[in-house]
Amino acid sequence: MANTQWLDEVKFNQQGLIPAIAQDHRSGRVLMVAWMNREALSLSAEKNQAVYYSRSRQKLWHKGEESGHFQSIHEIRLDCDADVIILSVEQHGGIACHTGRESCFYRKLTAHGWEVVDAQLKDPTQIYAEKSPSPNAHSQVMQASNAQAEQVEVLNYLADLMQQRKTANPDSSYIAQLYHKGLNKILEKVGEESIELILAAKEYAQDPCADHKNDFIYEVADVWFHSIIALGYFDIDPQVVLNELARRQGLSGLVEKANRQA
Repeated sequence: MANTQWLDEVKFNQQGLIPAIAQDHRSGRVLMVAWMNREALSLSAEKNQAVYYSRSRQKLWHKGEESGHFQSIHEIRLDCDADVIILSVEQHGGIACHTGRESCFYRKLTAHGWEVVDAQLKDPTQIYAEKSPSPNAHSQVMQASNAQAEQVEVLNYLADLMQQRKTANPDSSYIAQLYHKGLNKILEKVGEESIELILAAKEYAQDPCADHKNDFIYEVADVWFHSIIALGYFDIDPQVVLNELARRQGLSGLVEKANRQA
């Protein structure tokens, strides 16, 4: 954006900063809150990728420069007092938090205190081992492109795919055929794949060779895939299943079962 007059309307605080809230552009979920100075906001608008200002390091940081989990910006909004920024973003890799979760807001206040309710999608030691830190965030921003940021998060991809296939021509894809035939056919396939998983598991237990292991993994994938198709039938994002599993962390099986019955 060549014209920078819009920056003059932003009310930065005494330190020259403004809080920036990053939201997923599809779900609206708050992913993280960080700070921007004038240069960070200007670069974010120019590059359509989120650039923040680190108060602890006293420098710009391009989100994803170390983790690879860049944020492509769909929209930037300013609140009525002109002192808070909201970024509508696509979170590449599906992970915004340095703990390996989708959102930094993964704890919910319950009667028992703060409870972790989001699954850890990736071990942070693995995330940051894959990327070498950049000595100069500013130069990396200038060189970054959307192609560098392109990463596919499997659950997000499958959720989008299910929505696309629900309205597609049944002759165009297997998933579209299942949706066209209705819920009973989808559940029938889940049942069939579950039986095949059981048989593959028994074969692998009796003869733990590589072929039987691969067959077992393949059948598990089939059950998961058809379960995601069932979720898509009800417009339920598969991420909520991971969130439910995360909610159960820290609970013993007996306690969790009792809670469900209650």
